[in-house]
Amino acid sequence: MTHRALDPATDGTGSSSGPATALAVTGVGLVTAAGIGVDASWEGVCRGDSAGARDDRLAGLPVDIACGVPGLDPVRHVGRRSPLTQDRFVQLAVVAAREAVADSGLDPKTWDGARVGVVVGCGLGGVSTWEAQHSRLLELGADQVSALLVPMLVPNMAAGHLAMDLGATGPNLVTATACASGGTAIGTAAGLLRDGSCDVVVAGGSEAGVSPLMVTGFTRMGALSRRVDEPAAASRPFDADRDGFVIGEGSGMLVLERARDAAARGARVRARLAGYGASADAYHLTAPDPKGAGALRAMRAALAQAGVGGDEVDHVNAHGTSTRLNDAVEASVLRGLLGDRATVTSAKGVLGHTLGAAGAIEAALTVLSVERSTVPPTANLRRPDPAVDLDVVAGTPREQKVEVAMSNSFGFGGQNAVLVFTAA
Repeated sequence: MTHRALDPATDGTGSSSGPATALAVTGVGLVTAAGIGVDASWEGVCRGDSAGARDDRLAGLPVDIACGVPGLDPVRHVGRRSPLTQDRFVQLAVVAAREAVADSGLDPKTWDGARVGVVVGCGLGGVSTWEAQHSRLLELGADQVSALLVPMLVPNMAAGHLAMDLGATGPNLVTATACASGGTAIGTAAGLLRDGSCDVVVAGGSEAGVSPLMVTGFTRMGALSRRVDEPAAASRPFDADRDGFVIGEGSGMLVLERARDAAARGARVRARLAGYGASADAYHLTAPDPKGAGALRAMRAALAQAGVGGDEVDHVNAHGTSTRLNDAVEASVLRGLLGDRATVTSAKGVLGHTLGAAGAIEAALTVLSVERSTVPPTANLRRPDPAVDLDVVAGTPREQKVEVAMSNSFGFGGQNAVLVFTAA
């Protein structure tokens, strides 16, 4: 199988009248419920062992299960003042971004910070800070509320802290498109590179929504799995017995550059970001368009920008939430657009639904699938839904040459973001 690759010698000019200029992914960073770092996260999703477990932060709630990040020590992993100045969603972002930048081989001490941008997707912001400080207000009085309440909870603070940590003084943005936020951030970063605003962009998503209020809200909506007695089996994308998602937390970050710049410095390119598509369902607050029209528009736009057809897609990292309607609609659209040749997986069976971070975490996993010719399994797929007429990988990882891969992200409000990656 071949796809219409771009000439590396001309990448980055922005002058092509055909497919959009492909961009190089030179760094990847991950912090997930499977572990801290790319290796731990990749090994976890490839094992297919769900990270769902009872979570002390949710004790006493009707749904008290989550996919939390294990072993994160803010002082050791971020810095001495981190617990006083940063919400957990910021801490996760800093750890993932540092790994991605180190992986890229770039040195923040020597780069031109004015040419480095940061784009971070986040759907909620500092909800743990909000809840904790509201409790202090009610129980202890106004004088006991932290003076840093506001700068710890606003959603742009992950991007702001990354800029300070990395010395990145170029464009600094946050995208908030619900559960599509991480994918939207990476697509936005691509635009900054193609229009010449930046030479390097650190882009991804971060979310720490495992909190009593957020989980109660999702529970009241009927969005969460009720399998509290078997938390490791609760998240089961595309399974006939799925009953909702398990909330997760984490961060995924990519370092993006124009391919010619990466080649000039001899960087290792893990994959190329070739296409991005975005759309709105304009249908319902939380439910997807049952015909999948918005998702389909975003997929087609991403493929068109990449210059590839649906019959050339080898693999899809699906949004795959483990909710009945979302999985069914996504599967129907994928089948209609791609046929049956593409393998499909959902990381949410292992990692849970990380909300605004999901698109970035799953984009990073898609990059790794392209680079490593391996598709991780969809955890807990015990009784495949007969209505899901797709080649959903289950049980064990599948070795597969992946030349073209798609990563889907869909969010409340009808937000759709689709990324296409190709082999370097």
